[in-house]
Amino acid sequence: MSSQRHIALAALEDPLLSAARACVLDVGLRRTTLADVARRAGVSRMTVYRQYGDLSSIVSALLTTELLGLLAAARDDVAGLSTARERLVEAGVLVVDRLAHHPLWCKVLDLDPELLLPLVVDRFGSTQQATVDLLAEQVVQGQADGSVRAGDPRLLATCALLTAQSFVFSARVVADQFPEGVTGGELRRLLDGYLRP
Repeated sequence: MSSQRHIALAALEDPLLSAARACVLDVGLRRTTLADVARRAGVSRMTVYRQYGDLSSIVSALLTTELLGLLAAARDDVAGLSTARERLVEAGVLVVDRLAHHPLWCKVLDLDPELLLPLVVDRFGSTQQATVDLLAEQVVQGQADGSVRAGDPRLLATCALLTAQSFVFSARVVADQFPEGVTGGELRRLLDGYLRP
């Protein structure tokens, strides 16, 4: 089991993250409170505060944990592919497809999409930073095996993430116009062409 998957699975067993997840699924991010999370977890608000500090920190930890879990599962699913580029591209396509149907991410997009806007136009959040870190490691592996072109691994990882992220945020728009699954092939072509030497 990869260390990232181990971290993600351990965090999912955290009763505070589980409680936060249940709250967000019930009422969305904006209406979730620290008191709701504490009540659902069966602990005091002070316990939640001591462990996570504030609601935004626990929500950030939850979203990062969920995404790292999806990334780890996708990496396991593509482990048999021969080059790092193939593994990176196929894992990216899998994660985008899974995020487009993920109950937590869908709830956030349904109820609180405006809360994601700063993460698209102003700055990367901790979840995106963790993703860039993982992708940069894969880019380095691809450069070592000759399957990924030369260049700054963090820049290549960042641009790959921005491309994949646009597919996640636009999944509903595309679903209304094209058959299910067709965009995965297009994302595959974009990522593969961008990373290929």
